Amino acid sequence: MMALFRTTLIVTAVVVWCDVVSAAEMPANAIFLVASTELKERAFRETVVLVTQPPRGGPWGVIINRPLVQRLSEVFTEYETLKHRKDVLHFGGPVQRDGLVFLVRTTEPPPRAVPVLKDVYFVSDLDWMDGLFRRPEPTRGVRVYYGHSGWAPGQLQNELERGGWHVVPADAETVFDKDPAEIWPELIKRATTRQTRAAPATAPGSERSPAQGLYQYECCSLTNSALGIIP
Repeated sequence: MMALFRTTLIVTAVVVWCDVVSAAEMPANAIFLVASTELKERAFRETVVLVTQPPRGGPWGVIINRPLVQRLSEVFTEYETLKHRKDVLHFGGPVQRDGLVFLVRTTEPPPRAVPVLKDVYFVSDLDWMDGLFRRPEPTRGVRVYYGHSGWAPGQLQNELERGGWHVVPADAETVFDKDPAEIWPELIKRATTRQTRAAPATAPGSERSPAQGLYQYECCSLTNSALGIIP
Protein backbone atom coordinates (compact mmCIF):
# COMPACT_ATOMS: atom_id res chain seq x y z
CA MET A 1 0.00 0.00 0.00
CA MET A 2 1.18 3.49 -0.77
CA ALA A 3 3.21 5.29 1.86
CA LEU A 4 0.67 8.09 1.58
CA PHE A 5 -1.31 6.30 4.29
CA ARG A 6 1.66 6.78 6.62
CA THR A 7 1.81 10.54 6.19
CA THR A 8 -0.47 13.45 6.88
CA LEU A 9 -1.06 13.81 3.14
CA ILE A 10 -4.28 12.08 2.18
CA VAL A 11 -6.31 11.74 -0.99
CA THR A 12 -9.33 14.00 -0.61
CA ALA A 13 -12.35 15.52 -2.27
CA VAL A 14 -13.18 13.03 -5.02
CA VAL A 15 -13.85 10.06 -2.75
CA VAL A 16 -17.43 11.01 -1.93
CA TRP A 17 -18.26 11.56 -5.58
CA CYS A 18 -16.98 8.16 -6.65
CA ASP A 19 -19.38 6.33 -4.35
CA VAL A 20 -22.40 7.92 -6.06
CA VAL A 21 -22.15 6.65 -9.64
CA SER A 22 -19.52 5.00 -11.82
CA ALA A 23 -17.22 7.06 -14.02
CA ALA A 24 -18.98 5.73 -17.11
CA GLU A 25 -22.28 7.23 -15.92
CA MET A 26 -20.96 10.73 -15.20
CA PRO A 27 -20.49 13.41 -17.86
CA ALA A 28 -17.06 14.90 -18.53
CA ASN A 29 -17.88 18.59 -18.14
CA ALA A 30 -14.68 20.43 -17.27
CA ILE A 31 -13.73 23.92 -18.43
CA PHE A 32 -10.74 26.18 -17.90
CA LEU A 33 -11.10 29.24 -15.72
CA VAL A 34 -8.42 31.70 -16.80
CA ALA A 35 -7.59 34.37 -14.25
CA SER A 36 -8.13 37.84 -15.67
CA THR A 37 -5.43 40.47 -15.38
CA GLU A 38 -7.69 42.17 -12.83
CA LEU A 39 -7.64 39.19 -10.45
CA LYS A 40 -5.05 40.07 -7.80
CA GLU A 41 -5.75 37.38 -5.20
CA ARG A 42 -2.35 35.81 -4.58
CA ALA A 43 -3.52 32.20 -4.69
CA PHE A 44 -5.07 32.64 -8.13
CA ARG A 45 -3.11 35.41 -9.81
CA GLU A 46 -2.17 34.38 -13.38
CA THR A 47 -3.58 30.89 -12.93
CA VAL A 48 -5.59 28.50 -15.06
CA VAL A 49 -7.95 26.23 -13.14
CA LEU A 50 -9.38 23.01 -14.54
CA VAL A 51 -12.89 23.01 -13.06
CA THR A 52 -15.64 20.42 -13.09
CA GLN A 53 -19.09 20.15 -11.55
CA PRO A 54 -19.36 16.94 -9.47
CA PRO A 55 -22.63 15.05 -8.96
CA ARG A 56 -23.08 16.91 -5.70
CA GLY A 57 -21.41 19.94 -4.19
CA GLY A 58 -20.03 23.06 -5.80
CA PRO A 59 -17.59 23.64 -8.66
CA TRP A 60 -14.24 22.07 -7.93
CA GLY A 61 -10.88 21.68 -9.63
CA VAL A 62 -7.13 22.18 -9.64
CA ILE A 63 -4.73 24.88 -10.79
CA ILE A 64 -2.78 23.41 -13.71
CA ASN A 65 0.09 25.89 -14.04
CA ARG A 66 1.67 26.00 -10.58
CA PRO A 67 4.39 23.31 -10.38
CA LEU A 68 6.21 23.05 -7.06
CA VAL A 69 9.85 22.22 -6.45
CA GLN A 70 9.14 19.02 -4.52
CA ARG A 71 9.61 15.93 -6.66
CA LEU A 72 7.16 13.04 -6.63
CA SER A 73 10.03 10.78 -5.62
CA GLU A 74 10.21 12.73 -2.35
CA VAL A 75 6.49 12.26 -1.71
CA PHE A 76 6.21 8.60 -2.76
CA THR A 77 9.54 7.35 -1.47
CA GLU A 78 8.73 3.65 -1.74
CA TYR A 79 8.70 3.59 -5.56
CA GLU A 80 12.00 2.73 -7.20
CA THR A 81 10.42 3.71 -10.51
CA LEU A 82 10.18 7.34 -9.38
CA LYS A 83 13.76 7.70 -8.22
CA HIS A 84 15.93 9.95 -10.37
CA ARG A 85 12.85 11.29 -12.18
CA LYS A 86 12.24 15.05 -12.30
CA ASP A 87 8.43 14.95 -12.14
CA VAL A 88 7.14 17.33 -9.47
CA LEU A 89 4.12 17.90 -7.29
CA HIS A 90 1.76 20.66 -8.47
CA PHE A 91 -0.10 23.22 -6.37
CA GLY A 92 -3.79 22.53 -6.99
CA GLY A 93 -5.25 25.32 -4.90
CA PRO A 94 -5.64 26.80 -1.43
CA VAL A 95 -8.36 24.39 -0.23
CA GLN A 96 -7.50 21.39 1.98
CA ARG A 97 -3.75 21.56 1.68
CA ASP A 98 -3.37 18.34 3.66
CA GLY A 99 -4.67 16.40 0.66
CA LEU A 100 -3.41 15.09 -2.66
CA VAL A 101 -5.45 14.88 -5.85
CA PHE A 102 -4.59 12.53 -8.71
CA LEU A 103 -5.43 13.51 -12.30
CA VAL A 104 -4.91 10.72 -14.82
CA ARG A 105 -5.11 10.49 -18.60
CA THR A 106 -6.18 6.99 -19.67
CA THR A 107 -8.42 5.38 -22.27
CA GLU A 108 -9.82 2.94 -19.70
CA PRO A 109 -12.05 4.47 -16.96
CA PRO A 110 -10.34 3.86 -13.60
CA PRO A 111 -12.25 2.58 -10.59
CA ARG A 112 -13.52 5.24 -8.19
CA ALA A 113 -12.91 8.05 -10.62
CA VAL A 114 -14.63 11.22 -11.79
CA PRO A 115 -14.47 12.03 -15.54
CA VAL A 116 -13.13 15.48 -16.24
CA LEU A 117 -12.43 15.48 -19.97
CA LYS A 118 -12.39 12.77 -22.60
CA ASP A 119 -10.03 10.10 -21.19
CA VAL A 120 -9.10 12.32 -18.22
CA TYR A 121 -10.18 11.52 -14.64
CA PHE A 122 -9.77 12.54 -11.03
CA VAL A 123 -8.88 9.24 -9.36
CA SER A 124 -9.21 8.25 -5.70
CA ASP A 125 -8.39 4.53 -5.90
CA LEU A 126 -4.97 4.21 -4.26
CA ASP A 127 -4.49 0.60 -5.28
CA TRP A 128 -5.03 1.56 -8.90
CA MET A 129 -2.59 4.46 -8.57
CA ASP A 130 -0.12 2.08 -6.94
CA GLY A 131 -0.16 0.03 -10.15
CA LEU A 132 0.53 3.11 -12.26
CA PHE A 133 3.49 4.16 -10.14
CA ARG A 134 5.05 0.71 -10.53
CA ARG A 135 5.03 0.92 -14.35
CA PRO A 136 8.26 1.47 -16.31
CA GLU A 137 6.86 4.95 -17.12
CA PRO A 138 5.23 5.73 -13.78
CA THR A 139 4.21 9.34 -14.45
CA ARG A 140 3.00 9.02 -18.03
CA GLY A 141 -0.42 10.69 -18.12
CA VAL A 142 -0.33 11.47 -14.39
CA ARG A 143 -0.46 14.75 -12.47
CA VAL A 144 -0.45 14.93 -8.68
CA TYR A 145 -1.78 18.07 -7.01
CA TYR A 146 -1.30 19.38 -3.50
CA GLY A 147 -4.58 20.93 -2.39
CA HIS A 148 -7.41 21.92 -4.69
CA SER A 149 -9.66 24.83 -5.64
CA GLY A 150 -13.32 25.09 -4.72
CA TRP A 151 -16.11 27.63 -4.40
CA ALA A 152 -19.02 28.08 -2.00
CA PRO A 153 -22.53 28.39 -3.46
CA GLY A 154 -22.74 31.59 -5.51
CA GLN A 155 -19.09 32.51 -4.98
CA LEU A 156 -17.80 31.60 -8.44
CA GLN A 157 -20.81 33.18 -10.12
CA ASN A 158 -20.02 36.44 -8.32
CA GLU A 159 -16.37 36.26 -9.36
CA LEU A 160 -17.39 35.70 -12.98
CA GLU A 161 -19.78 38.62 -12.91
CA ARG A 162 -17.03 40.86 -11.52
CA GLY A 163 -14.75 39.86 -14.40
CA GLY A 164 -12.31 37.85 -12.31
CA TRP A 165 -12.25 34.90 -14.70
CA HIS A 166 -12.47 34.07 -18.38
CA VAL A 167 -14.18 30.81 -19.37
CA VAL A 168 -12.29 28.78 -21.99
CA PRO A 169 -12.94 25.25 -23.29
CA ALA A 170 -10.62 22.75 -21.60
CA ASP A 171 -8.42 20.19 -23.32
CA ALA A 172 -6.11 17.41 -22.13
CA GLU A 173 -3.13 18.55 -24.19
CA THR A 174 -2.89 21.82 -22.28
CA VAL A 175 -2.96 19.99 -18.95
CA PHE A 176 -0.49 17.23 -19.73
CA ASP A 177 1.71 18.40 -22.60
CA LYS A 178 2.29 22.15 -22.34
CA ASP A 179 4.97 23.92 -20.36
CA PRO A 180 3.13 25.27 -17.27
CA ALA A 181 4.88 28.62 -17.68
CA GLU A 182 3.27 29.07 -21.10
CA ILE A 183 -0.29 28.08 -20.19
CA TRP A 184 -1.63 31.31 -18.67
CA PRO A 185 -0.03 33.68 -21.20
CA GLU A 186 -1.41 31.61 -24.07
CA LEU A 187 -4.92 31.22 -22.68
CA ILE A 188 -5.31 34.80 -21.47
CA LYS A 189 -4.33 35.95 -24.95
CA ARG A 190 -6.87 33.55 -26.48
CA ALA A 191 -9.60 34.63 -24.07
CA THR A 192 -9.07 38.37 -24.41
CA THR A 193 -8.66 38.19 -28.18
CA ARG A 194 -11.94 36.32 -28.44
CA GLN A 195 -13.61 38.87 -26.19
CA THR A 196 -12.25 41.80 -28.19
CA ARG A 197 -13.45 40.30 -31.47
CA ALA A 198 -16.84 39.38 -30.05
CA ALA A 199 -17.37 42.59 -28.07
CA PRO A 200 -16.08 45.71 -29.84
CA ALA A 201 -15.72 48.77 -27.66
CA THR A 202 -18.68 51.08 -27.21
CA ALA A 203 -18.72 54.70 -26.22
CA PRO A 204 -19.21 55.46 -22.53
CA GLY A 205 -22.89 55.51 -21.68
CA SER A 206 -23.94 53.82 -24.92
CA GLU A 207 -25.87 50.59 -24.99
CA ARG A 208 -24.11 47.27 -25.21
CA SER A 209 -23.61 46.06 -28.77
CA PRO A 210 -25.23 42.80 -29.97
CA ALA A 211 -21.75 41.27 -30.23
CA GLN A 212 -21.07 42.05 -26.59
CA GLY A 213 -24.31 40.42 -25.59
CA LEU A 214 -23.51 37.35 -27.68
CA TYR A 215 -20.08 36.97 -26.09
CA GLN A 216 -21.49 37.23 -22.59
CA TYR A 217 -24.28 34.81 -23.50
CA GLU A 218 -21.74 32.28 -24.80
CA CYS A 219 -19.68 32.50 -21.61
CA CYS A 220 -22.70 32.20 -19.37
CA SER A 221 -24.10 29.30 -21.39
CA LEU A 222 -20.83 27.41 -21.18
CA THR A 223 -20.58 28.11 -17.48
CA ASN A 224 -24.19 27.14 -16.92
CA SER A 225 -23.95 23.80 -18.71
CA ALA A 226 -20.55 22.88 -17.38
CA LEU A 227 -20.75 24.12 -13.81
CA GLY A 228 -24.42 24.51 -13.09
CA ILE A 229 -23.88 27.75 -11.20
CA ILE A 230 -26.08 30.22 -13.08
CA PRO A 231 -29.85 29.68 -12.79
